[in-house]
Amino acid sequence: MSSKITRAMIMAAGLGTRMRPLTNDIPKPMVKVAGKPLIDHVIDRLVGVGVTLIVVNVHYKGDILIEHLSKRTDVEIRISDERTDLLDSGGGIFKALHHFEGQPFFHANADTVWVEGASHALPAMVARWNEDKMDALMLLAATVNTVCYDGRGDFMMDAEGLLTRVPDGRISPFVWMSIEIVHPRLFDGAPSGKFSINPLWDVAIKKKRLYGMRLDGVWMHIDRPDAVLESEIYLGDLAPA
Repeated sequence: MSSKITRAMIMAAGLGTRMRPLTNDIPKPMVKVAGKPLIDHVIDRLVGVGVTLIVVNVHYKGDILIEHLSKRTDVEIRISDERTDLLDSGGGIFKALHHFEGQPFFHANADTVWVEGASHALPAMVARWNEDKMDALMLLAATVNTVCYDGRGDFMMDAEGLLTRVPDGRISPFVWMSIEIVHPRLFDGAPSGKFSINPLWDVAIKKKRLYGMRLDGVWMHIDRPDAVLESEIYLGDLAPA
């Protein structure tokens, strides 16, 4: 049971501490990879799959980001202002939830960049989405198909796509790519103010309503200045001579 997803939220309110000195004067979403600000990589993907409304939360150097986003004419962008009160991942979405009017939406971080494989990720997610059985559907990358990622993975995924946390002492072959489809019911009973989305995912796991699907491509983990360079080298190697 899939339906078109036309709304999204991009999380752009981080402090960008690990990206310094690149973020000394600009917010992290404005850092360029392959000549394009990180946030535009994400917006272009979302617009390409039919998203017509994007909510962006802002905090650090928010004025710069707001000015940049005002130049986009291909999608409606609404600002969720957190410049005086940073709300974390869960609180930031909860504050903006009314924009989605009870409908499922994409939730993405402003720094997720990937190269498509044979099938395109976001249309595949929309086709896979089933709000009757899912509270969230995450896009996961195989850790062997990443650039600049050296972590232990984030979730275990069974043959049906159901996700669970990685048990102590284990390593997962999958890492969350910071993009998912979310139903607003994920936030039922959530607190107000500042909070992480992680406990809400744990509730969904207990209900067997947190699902994932694997990226058919390569994900770039851009979390530090060196990762920008490594990603650009990788993208340059893919470009035709």
